[in-house]
Amino acid sequence: MRLVLADDHPLFRLGLRLGLEARGIAVVGEAADGWEALRLCLELSPDVALLDLKMPGLDGLAAGRRLRSERPGVLVVLLTTFSEPALIESARLAGLHGFLPKELSLDQLVAALQELISNPAGARLPAQTLPRLSEREQQVLALLASGLSNKRIAAQLGVSPDTVKDHIASLYAKLGVGDRVQAVNKARDLGFLLDLPPG
Repeated sequence: MRLVLADDHPLFRLGLRLGLEARGIAVVGEAADGWEALRLCLELSPDVALLDLKMPGLDGLAAGRRLRSERPGVLVVLLTTFSEPALIESARLAGLHGFLPKELSLDQLVAALQELISNPAGARLPAQTLPRLSEREQQVLALLASGLSNKRIAAQLGVSPDTVKDHIASLYAKLGVGDRVQAVNKARDLGFLLDLPPG
């Protein structure tokens, strides 16, 4: 197995590379950001691109999406500390092959990679059960999370306060909540409002 490894933490990357190589996986390239990972994968055509989700410049999801378009034969796997359903669904919709937690042991990671290699056609992320939010509902949700009133949301979006009320009522129904705080907390838990910190 030929693998490109991308993570912006040098010590983590070094430890992972040494562990993978000790188990017979050839790490043919290392990257500290998504752009570098993409360049290496286009140049080297590895079997697997193992990408950290949150990296500077171009994150792992965006790099993986571009890689799937430009090198469809490369299996793209995200390795991350995040597990929100909306992120997993975004990875699935981008055509990525795996979404693995950094909490895995090295042996578990290698086993998961070997399973992907042995059955690439079946390597697809499962669909997540998520409410379908319209683009406008997502905009309202983001402004709601920033603490704006209905009137200020309406002004910012160029719609009437009654229209904002309708969108908020729809959000409550889709998220199964009864107030603003619950809506924001539920949306954050699902990954709709995730502003990824480094890691």
